[in-house]
Amino acid sequence: MSAKHLSLKKPKGSQWKGILKNWDLYLLISPVILYFLIFHYFPMYGIQIAFKDFVATKGIWGSEWVGAKHFQRFFDSYFFWRLIKNTFGIGIYTLLVAFPIPILIALMLNEVRVSKFKRTVQTIIYAPHFLSTVVVVGMLMLFLKPDGMINQIVTLIGGTPVDFISEPAWFKTIYVFSDVWQTMGWSSIIYLAALTGVDYQLHESAMLDGASRLQRIWHINIPSILPTIVILFILNAGSVMAVGFEKIYLMQNTLNMVSSDVISTFVYRSGILEAQYSFSAAIGLFNSLINFTMLVMVNYFSKKVSETSLW
Repeated sequence: MSAKHLSLKKPKGSQWKGILKNWDLYLLISPVILYFLIFHYFPMYGIQIAFKDFVATKGIWGSEWVGAKHFQRFFDSYFFWRLIKNTFGIGIYTLLVAFPIPILIALMLNEVRVSKFKRTVQTIIYAPHFLSTVVVVGMLMLFLKPDGMINQIVTLIGGTPVDFISEPAWFKTIYVFSDVWQTMGWSSIIYLAALTGVDYQLHESAMLDGASRLQRIWHINIPSILPTIVILFILNAGSVMAVGFEKIYLMQNTLNMVSSDVISTFVYRSGILEAQYSFSAAIGLFNSLINFTMLVMVNYFSKKVSETSLW
């Protein structure tokens, strides 16, 4: 073994000494670790019921193995393609619309030099993030009902009132743009933080060369925060099928079901309302596998194209 290799080798027990030395930092992060262990990793033990006919009285181990029976049942069901189409459609729609807007907001706020105006705008666009999903859906119902404010405006300009909430063609657009309104300000914070790390000397040099503000944004700011954009895009692409349950369920009704029924709401009906635990677990596992596959694929292509990736 070479002397160089020996010099790089850590002494035995040095890792534990480092943990003991920084015990307060590990204590600070322990609630986050416990959260993921308790609510994300320990429940994975129950995934096996997707391959069993789970009976509560027999328990997980006592239930009979049935292999891919529940997966096959889902693939052959009438709702399969509708659920895939709606879930994937809403996820991609949200990704294409909701992802770039916080970047634009951060770039614009970064150019504001009047601090009082900047803080006012930030307060206004951050506020919707703190509204509960129930409140947001209640506002949508109030504004978009047949005799609501939006339809009153439509009537004033000579149009015909539309029952937006019950109309399947409007469901995805209402869901996505209300989500954009609620999250765009809060999501822009991470990009604003990344922009603070841009070396101002680059801007000074560009101004000496006669670069306009737009040119500096395009050639300095955007390339500087591009790694952050790529990482967040990978994470968002990896959860494109994880469409939120609460908001869709609250907006859902029998008239818009053809456009609003997604995997998460179907799992709720099957697992909670109909007590088909194994069937709903199989559907949920299938959805998670799709998300994982997309995460790996997007990460792979990102690494090849931009050399920026999660791993």
